[in-house]
Amino acid sequence: MDESRNIYIIGHKNPDTDSICSSIAYAYLKNVIDKENQYIPIRIGTVSSETDYVLKHFGIEQPTLIADVKTQINDISIKNIATVQPSISMKRAWENMKDGNITTLPVSEDGFKLDGIITVGDIAQSYMDIYDNNILSNAKTPYKNLIEVLEGKMIVGNIEDSICNGRILIGAMNPEVMESYINPKDIVILGNRYETQLCSIEMGAQCLIITGGLPVATSIKKLAEANNCAIILSEHDTYMVARLINQSIPISYFMKKANLTVFNFDDYIDEIREIMVKKRYRNFPVVDNENNFRGMISRASLINLRRKQVILVDHNERSQAVEGLEEAEILEIIDHHRIGDIETGGPVYFRNQPLGCTATILYNIYKENMIEIPKNIAGLLCAAILSDTLMFKSPTCTPMDRAAAEELAQTAQIEMIEFAKDMFRAGSNLSNKREKEIFYQDFKQFKVGNLSMGVGQINSMDRRELDEIKKRMLQYMNKVNKEKKLDLVLFMLTDIAHESTQLLFVGSHKELVSRAFDGVSDESSIELPGVVSRKKQVIPPLIKSYDKL
Repeated sequence: MDESRNIYIIGHKNPDTDSICSSIAYAYLKNVIDKENQYIPIRIGTVSSETDYVLKHFGIEQPTLIADVKTQINDISIKNIATVQPSISMKRAWENMKDGNITTLPVSEDGFKLDGIITVGDIAQSYMDIYDNNILSNAKTPYKNLIEVLEGKMIVGNIEDSICNGRILIGAMNPEVMESYINPKDIVILGNRYETQLCSIEMGAQCLIITGGLPVATSIKKLAEANNCAIILSEHDTYMVARLINQSIPISYFMKKANLTVFNFDDYIDEIREIMVKKRYRNFPVVDNENNFRGMISRASLINLRRKQVILVDHNERSQAVEGLEEAEILEIIDHHRIGDIETGGPVYFRNQPLGCTATILYNIYKENMIEIPKNIAGLLCAAILSDTLMFKSPTCTPMDRAAAEELAQTAQIEMIEFAKDMFRAGSNLSNKREKEIFYQDFKQFKVGNLSMGVGQINSMDRRELDEIKKRMLQYMNKVNKEKKLDLVLFMLTDIAHESTQLLFVGSHKELVSRAFDGVSDESSIELPGVVSRKKQVIPPLIKSYDKL
């Protein structure tokens, strides 16, 4: 069985109430039906004042905001490798690599923050390129590392101490020569020769490593204690001790700390792929935003990457979809608009019905699956229908929309018309909003042949409020037209109470507007009585007007 996946349910850019409420309601339904996966409602734009009012009224949090659904590191298999302490021996690091069949170990003092990495190459270098008998003291080697590597025991001294100065010597000379050879704080490897042990202690050695597992005289032990000289016994012979001792060096001495190639959990695959090719390392550490180590990846990890899985609601046109959609796997599309231009790599569940609202489709899906609609979800679905159909005044509204809204209102225990008025008032408080916020509250782009256009809409219960923002919006529309390089930018100032729209327009194809609509017009606006629907009353006439060119 495949492991559980996060599946994102996403509405369109500049989401309206239907887009947001439908993503939340469908995520709830899918989580009830499918216990294997986790369905998460997502938004790709700012929640409008109207939608915010609806969510707060029913006690539901806004969906998480995302920028795109491009494939990231968290979509691929990250190898979980335990971190190691920087104080462990090179031998322990090598054994960990062999046991785990890995070539790189992450190093962390606290077990979370990445301090560095140690690789097989670093271990090889410690064997082949180091010719320094001060290496143990330079690396501040703990005595416990020596005891571990030499399989020994400390009979004099403190195992928690470290070697901080002194050379490594082999006491193979007679005492007369050693007197001129040993310096204070040196570490001396020797056998059971009493005179050599005595001379080493008297010359100030900080540690004697007695090889062959041979016993040490009591007088030597007492003298060592009196002179702060540690004694370690090892069963290995002198050759093996000399060969193994460098393996006791803590990995902190050889690990890479600076200029590491570290990837973040949220990095995009298309960006890290180029870095991997250039660096040619076998493994790369992955951290989260707080520099906590999360695992390792390699170039082979990219072979089995898992694209994000998404369900689209309330749209099926590429221009309205989340960025990076081409890298994601589309599982379903639930919509009530015209068939757009989104392509899929395989067959998907596509449900498109000529209704006034996506929420009405979801209401029917709940009924078909015999899933009880919770009170708050019913409120969201009802609000979405009221919003998209403008309280059933839009020509897109069908009897099925009205019937669904009435039943949902009963479940949500709201008085439908009063709630709708409050909702629209919350959304149409425009006086303190910036032009950008008003314009993008409900804006969609369309592509018809070679014609690219964008159409925004704002609904209000107050005609005076709409008249007051007209000039501001026309100025801003000219700015949008230049930035987005569109052929035509339109904005609908819709008066819900009087069921009419003042359509503002700028761009190089303004003649399409005059041909498409009958109404009182000037150079940049036209009055359209009875027009309230972008989908059914504005876009189709414009398309017909363009087709006649």
